[in-house]
Amino acid sequence: MIASKSDILVVTTDGVPGREIEAALGLVRGSTVRAKHIGSDIVASLRNLVGGEVKEYASLLAGAREQAYDRMIEQAYELGADAIVATRMETSTIQQAASEVVFYGTAVRLR
Repeated sequence: MIASKSDILVVTTDGVPGREIEAALGLVRGSTVRAKHIGSDIVASLRNLVGGEVKEYASLLAGAREQAYDRMIEQAYELGADAIVATRMETSTIQQAASEVVFYGTAVRLR
């Protein structure tokens, strides 16, 4: 059994090199939906006029990715997984002012 959530190995490959999968425990996923703040929207619109990175949105999406990733890890931990294989991340627009970030993969127990 893993000691903590930070011990769960997360990979994008279908297996873990040098380790054998003992059991597939099922699909795990984590998601979050984030909406833009009107103040950030105004600043981003102004920045769009002159070009460059839109730091307000980059920060918003970075936080959303971390939260979705942590939620996926939490599900794997609850199943008693050692690792998550075939991990993927997707993002989509829910409406003009909101985006969803989803992480998913297969929770496994390793030998």
